[in-house]
Amino acid sequence: MAMLDPAQPLRVTVLAGVSRVPAPAWDALVDADDPFLEHAFLAALESSGSVGPGTGWEPHILVAHRGERLVGAVPLYLRYDSMGEFIWDFAWAHAARAAGIPYFPKLVAAIPFTPAASHRLLVHPAEARVAVVPALAAGLRQVADEVGASSVHVLFCRPEEVDELMPTGFLPRASFQFHWTNRQPEPYRDFDDFLAGYRSRHRKQVRHERKVANGHGLRLVVAPGTELDDRAWDALDRCYRATIFAYGNIDSLTPDFFVRIRRTHAHRLLAALAYRDGEPLAAAVNFARGGRLCGRYWGSDVPLPMLHFELCYYRLIEYAIAHGCKRFEGGAGGEQKLKRGFLPRRTYSAHWIRHPGFGQAIADYLGREAQAVDEAMRKCRDASPFARWERAANVPRGPR
Repeated sequence: MAMLDPAQPLRVTVLAGVSRVPAPAWDALVDADDPFLEHAFLAALESSGSVGPGTGWEPHILVAHRGERLVGAVPLYLRYDSMGEFIWDFAWAHAARAAGIPYFPKLVAAIPFTPAASHRLLVHPAEARVAVVPALAAGLRQVADEVGASSVHVLFCRPEEVDELMPTGFLPRASFQFHWTNRQPEPYRDFDDFLAGYRSRHRKQVRHERKVANGHGLRLVVAPGTELDDRAWDALDRCYRATIFAYGNIDSLTPDFFVRIRRTHAHRLLAALAYRDGEPLAAAVNFARGGRLCGRYWGSDVPLPMLHFELCYYRLIEYAIAHGCKRFEGGAGGEQKLKRGFLPRRTYSAHWIRHPGFGQAIADYLGREAQAVDEAMRKCRDASPFARWERAANVPRGPR
C-alpha cells in the first residue's frame, strides 16, 4: 500500500457519531481482529439509541484527515458517570468530590459497554503512527478544553499506545482479564487434548461440570448470527436483559440494538444456545473476528446447574479449537474462569487528569495499584489448573 503524501497537512475534527463517517473509510483503520470497533457495531449502538444524547455516552468522535482521506480516528465519548467502562474509576470520582474537585464530565476513548482491548488511536496502515498519533493526542486535549472535561481516559488500549501517550501527560494503568489461549506452535487437537494439561483434580471437576450440564436433556448449539432464526435472536435479547435485571444493573443496550446487529453485523456474532423442545431457554452472546473470540452476554430463562459454564466456556473453547482461534477472551472479572482454562492477561489504559494535585495523587495510587495487580496475577498463575503454565499459556512466568 502506497504511503500518503506527508506534505499534506493533517486536519483534526470532531463528529457527533461514527455514522457520519463512510463505513469503508472507518473500517480501514480498525485492527484485523477487532469485531467491536468496526463501523457496523458502533453505528448500531448509535442508531439503536444505546449511545447518544441522554444515554450517558455522547459521541465526540475524533477524526484526522489528510486531504480528503481519513487517516486517523479515536472513538471518543463525553461521560457524566462511569458505568459500562470496566476500568473502574469510581473511587477517583468519590475522592474528587470529597476534595471539591469536579470530576464530571470526562472524556473516554473506548468501545461502550465492551471490555475488549485494541487500538484506540486508530491510524491508517498507509500512514506512519508517528505522523498521526501526536495530532490525535493533541485533539484529545483540545476536545477536553472545549467541553470542560476534567480528564481523558483511554481504556483497553494497546501497551504501545500507553508509551505514545505518556510523553503528553497521560498516566499508565494496568489491570488484567482472563483469556483462553490456544497452544502454540502446535494448536490443541480437541477439547481432550486441551484438558490433558490440567492437574488431575481440576480435570475431574471440568468433566463433572460438563456431565451435569449435558444431563439436562437440552439441545446445545453454537452457531453464527447468520444462521439464527427469529426465536434465537429474540432469546439473545431476552437473556441479556434477564441477567442485567437479576444483578440490578441497567440494560444499556436497547432492544433495537440486536435488531440492528442482525442486519449489519450478524456475521461477527457467535451464539451458544440451549434449546428445550425447540425453544431457546439460555444463550451466550459472543463476537469473533480474525482468530479472536470475545464473550459478552449471558442469560437463561431457567437456572440449571453448570449450564452457564458449558455454554459460556466449554462449548466455546471447543469451537475455538475446531476453528483455529488463537484466543478466547472471557471479558471483565470472573475468577471462576481460572479453573475453566482462562489465565490472567494484562490490560492497559492511559489517563490524563486536568487538576495537577489530583493527578499527582492518582499517579501515586497507580504505582501502588500496579504492584497489587502483579501480585494478583502471580496468585492466579499459582492457582492455575494447568500442570505446566508455560505450555498452557505460551508465555513465560512473571508479570505480563
